[in-house]
Amino acid sequence: MNTLPGEPHAEPRTFLGYPRADGRAGTRNQLGVIIVGNCAATAARHVADHFTAQRLAAYPNVDGVVPFIHELGCGMEKSGEPMDLLRRTLGGVIRNPNIAGIVVMALGCERNNIYAFLEQEGLESNPMLKTVVLQEVGGTAKAVAEGVAALEAMLPVANQVARTPVPVSRLVLGIPATPGGNDAVRAALGVATDLLIADGATVIVSDTRSSGPALRARAATPKVGASIEQRIEWWGQYTKGRDTGAAAPAAAWQQLGSSPLQAVFGYAHALPSQGLVLMDAPGYEAVAATGQIASGATLACMISADGNPFNAPGVPTVNVAPDSGLYARYTDDMDFDAGPAADGGSSPEAMGERLLAHLLAVASGAPTCGEALGAGENEFVPWPIGVFA
Repeated sequence: MNTLPGEPHAEPRTFLGYPRADGRAGTRNQLGVIIVGNCAATAARHVADHFTAQRLAAYPNVDGVVPFIHELGCGMEKSGEPMDLLRRTLGGVIRNPNIAGIVVMALGCERNNIYAFLEQEGLESNPMLKTVVLQEVGGTAKAVAEGVAALEAMLPVANQVARTPVPVSRLVLGIPATPGGNDAVRAALGVATDLLIADGATVIVSDTRSSGPALRARAATPKVGASIEQRIEWWGQYTKGRDTGAAAPAAAWQQLGSSPLQAVFGYAHALPSQGLVLMDAPGYEAVAATGQIASGATLACMISADGNPFNAPGVPTVNVAPDSGLYARYTDDMDFDAGPAADGGSSPEAMGERLLAHLLAVASGAPTCGEALGAGENEFVPWPIGVFA
């Protein structure tokens, strides 16, 4: 007898992931370079660029070195919500299961002081977390050399962790933008997410202004429903008088499966529960995906109705083409052709099963188009919610 969408699989699904000491699992085993402020961006990018495929060949269990470069950290208040949000985002990325070790870089005089950041986020230097401050070591070239040396020391340690079967319940899928495509394609994505959730996985959705109104009927508890209403009201005030109004809460989210919404939580906060959850964020996919990564997403998926080749940094992103014509035109950018669901050649249920299989293959190491192209290095965008000097 076939398992129906949304029912637990007869034998719990697994994927080949990287188990972590805290019980989570990564879909990639990477080292990172992250900056507390933009003044260290050039040095950090040079550090990451040093680690070419040839230099990493001796470490087959390491999937790469990822630079997390952004434009914040200076010209902003030292305290309050904007700084807390930035620090929470950076700290969450450092703790993401896809990151085995990381170098944190700073110029030294940022408003986001590197040592205050580490203290606030409860992070301490250790063999897999090193700091490099340009003003302390004597400039860019010396900082690059120190950053490279720190990561080289981490490589043998990171390489000791190999892919192994782990339950799907350890997978965290981020869907950063409201799904495009027609009803059948969105329904196929809903089938895939329902199947993941039935096996204990977590699916993070965002774009509060569009998704909140459509998902409130699926709130698991009155408290969750009240949280949605509170965030919708906040967005109404935040965007009042601006030309960034919400898109219509159309069937896009009504078609994203049938699982109940278990929680609503703030941008880049730690996951409050498993299942379907809503992370409050704008509809801009780079900002939403960055927050989802900070919250623990290890895989991302988007229906790219306009051929948008977005790729999240450090997290493999499956771009789904909603029609076969678009898939054929964007062969270098689209990972999955959902066109047969749109034209009636496949049922949403069958297409959802196929998409699920593809997602698990990518989680197990199959490269995405974006990874093959080296995309994602410029898509790390913490939410710039504050006022700048």
